[in-house]
Amino acid sequence: MEQQYLSKLHPTVDYGAGVFLLIIAILTILGNSAVLAAAVKRSSHLKSPELLIINLAVTDLGMAISMYPLAIASAWNHAWLGGDVSCIYYALMGFLFGVSSMMTLCMMAVIRFLVTSSSTSNSNTINKKAVRISIVFIWLCSLLWAILPLLGWGYYGPEPFGISCTIAWSEFHNSSNGFSFILSMFVLCTLLPALTILSCYLGIAWKVHKTYQEIQNFDRIPNAAKMERRLTLMAVLVSIGFLGAWMPYAAVSFWSIFNSSSSLHPVLTLLPCLFAKSSTAYNPFIYYVFSKTFRREIKQMKCCSSWRVHFFNTENSIESPMSMVWLARENMRACPAAKANNQEASSQ
Repeated sequence: MEQQYLSKLHPTVDYGAGVFLLIIAILTILGNSAVLAAAVKRSSHLKSPELLIINLAVTDLGMAISMYPLAIASAWNHAWLGGDVSCIYYALMGFLFGVSSMMTLCMMAVIRFLVTSSSTSNSNTINKKAVRISIVFIWLCSLLWAILPLLGWGYYGPEPFGISCTIAWSEFHNSSNGFSFILSMFVLCTLLPALTILSCYLGIAWKVHKTYQEIQNFDRIPNAAKMERRLTLMAVLVSIGFLGAWMPYAAVSFWSIFNSSSSLHPVLTLLPCLFAKSSTAYNPFIYYVFSKTFRREIKQMKCCSSWRVHFFNTENSIESPMSMVWLARENMRACPAAKANNQEASSQ
């Protein structure tokens, strides 16, 4: 085993990191499998933007299946398994799924903003074909970025703590080629998507605020308006969960660009990496908190030797984690009609 792939951590820390990743892997696989099972169950009722939620679950599940077993085994082995080949594979998978997740969240924010802001006449402009094309673009773009280091622009290498692999951040401060890759990747794959997500959800929040101002004169706030506020908060938390989990890792990585990685204790480079990987497990829990239907169906799950699970009953289910994110615009447009009907009923 090459010296660069030996753990620089205490064996107890290695075991702890392995256990943590094992827990995250289990939660990620179970949670996102539930989301995908829900999508299959109600596939005939899926709205076009919901395909992006499916894609986000696929990226999280793909990361857990393709990466975490190798990382867990390496942590418990106190050295990276497989040498350069497995290191490049692991780093490539992480970059592929990471960029795909970021771009999916960005596309979700844009489409949710358009759906929330569009008029009834424009409500059908976002069809399944357009969303499928967007998903194909996301994967092609992510794949391109992932293979660029293999083509000579950028590098893959071991993490400073020795039992994981990623973009070789520390190699870039002495290389104009590597620095240009990092700068381009940061602007196009991190900064612009993050600013887009922030702008879209601020626009949605402003629209929700205006809607609440318009209905303050009524004694009872329509359930649709309450649902819109809850849905917006849920969508924001999905993005915050991902961005917040990756921010410490991004900070440490950029420190490594301009400073020697040895200037940081190995544990300080390990913890942000583990925190970033935990982002794959957040979303199903967010759905569970904000969706009564999802909570009810989770409680009704029955596990047996064949892992048979009963998921979402599509009847009377208007707030499954797959559909509730995208129904707000239609419900909000129904508010004026509902208010008019209430006025007519009270006058009779």
